[in-house]
Amino acid sequence: MSTSATVGGQLHDSAFLRAARGEPAPHTPVWFMRQAGRSLPEYLALREGVGMLESCMQPDLVVEITLQPVRRYGVDAAIFFSDIVLPLKAVGVDLEIRPGVGPVIASPVRTLADVEAIPDLTPDAVPFITDAVRRLVGELGSTPLIGFAGAPFTVASYLVEGGPSKDHARTKAMMFGEPDLWDALMRKIAGISAAYLEVQVAAGASAVQLFDSWAGALTPADYERQVMPHSASVLARAGALGVPRIHFGVGTANLLTLMGEAGADVVGVDWRTPLASAIPLVGDRAVQGNLDPTMVFAPTEVMTARAGEIIEAGRAAKGHIFNLGHGVLPTTDPDQLARLTEFVQTYPLG
Repeated sequence: MSTSATVGGQLHDSAFLRAARGEPAPHTPVWFMRQAGRSLPEYLALREGVGMLESCMQPDLVVEITLQPVRRYGVDAAIFFSDIVLPLKAVGVDLEIRPGVGPVIASPVRTLADVEAIPDLTPDAVPFITDAVRRLVGELGSTPLIGFAGAPFTVASYLVEGGPSKDHARTKAMMFGEPDLWDALMRKIAGISAAYLEVQVAAGASAVQLFDSWAGALTPADYERQVMPHSASVLARAGALGVPRIHFGVGTANLLTLMGEAGADVVGVDWRTPLASAIPLVGDRAVQGNLDPTMVFAPTEVMTARAGEIIEAGRAAKGHIFNLGHGVLPTTDPDQLARLTEFVQTYPLG
C-alpha cells in the first residue's frame, strides 16, 4: 500500500471523523474553536504588523497559523485559519476588520441593487485558499482539516448593520419589513458561503463547519421561516461533497433541533446549554462542545473535572467531539489548553 493510501486510510479512520460520522472512536476527539491564533505567542509574533484579512490571503501565513495549534497541542483536527467575511472581501465588497471592533462594511446593504452588485464567488476569486488548503492537507497527513464559512444570517447581519451589532435591529427590520430584499440577500450569501466551502473541500478539507454566531438573536419561528432554508442550502451543497457538516451558533439553545434539521451531521452546542439537555434536542446526530471557555482560567483540576462531566454526558450522543462552548479567549494560557487536550484524549471510554 502506498504512503498516500495509508495516510488516507488513517485520515478516514481518525477519531474526529469517526465521531463526526457517529461511529465509535478510540478516544473522544478534541479541537478548539479559534485554536488557530489569538492566544498563541507564536501566532502573535507571526501576525505582528499584518492585518487580519491580509494574513488570511497569504498562503504561507495561513498554513503556518493553522498548523501551530496542531503542533503545540496535538489536537484531533485543524481548523482552517480564515475569517467569515473573507469571501465578501474576495468578491470585492469594501470592508475591513478593525482591531477591537470587528468587520466594518463601507457601504451597508440597503436595496436590491446593493445585493445585485455583490458578485458570486468562484474559485478564481480565492486561489490563495485552494493553495493554502492543498499545502495544509499535505502537511497535516492523518490529521483532518476542517473548512469553514459564515452562515447566511450572521454574514447578512454584518452587511446590513455595517459592522457588529448587539440588537441586529436593521437586520431584523429588513427581515420583517422587506422580505423580498431579505430573501435576495440571503440567497446571495448562501451561494457565496456554499461556494467557499466547496473550494475548501475540493482542495482537501475533510469536514466543514458553518458558523452562525448571531442566530441566537432569533425566535425559532423566525429562524425556521426566514433563515433556516438558506443555511440548509449551504449545508446541502456541502453534504453533496460527502464530508461531515458541523453547524454551530451562539446562544442557540432554542434552535438546536432546527439547526440539526437544517442539514448538520454534528450540532455544536455553546457553553450555556448542558450537553445532557442538548443531546435529546439534536436528534440522531453527533454533538460538539461544550466547555465554558473561561474554565481554562480555573485551576487545572477544576477544569478537568468539568471536562470529565462533559465527556460523560457526551456518551449519550450518536457521537461527541469535545470543544469549548465558543472560541478560545485571547488571554488563555496555551499550557492549560495542552493539559485539557491531554486529559480529553486519555479519558477512558471503556
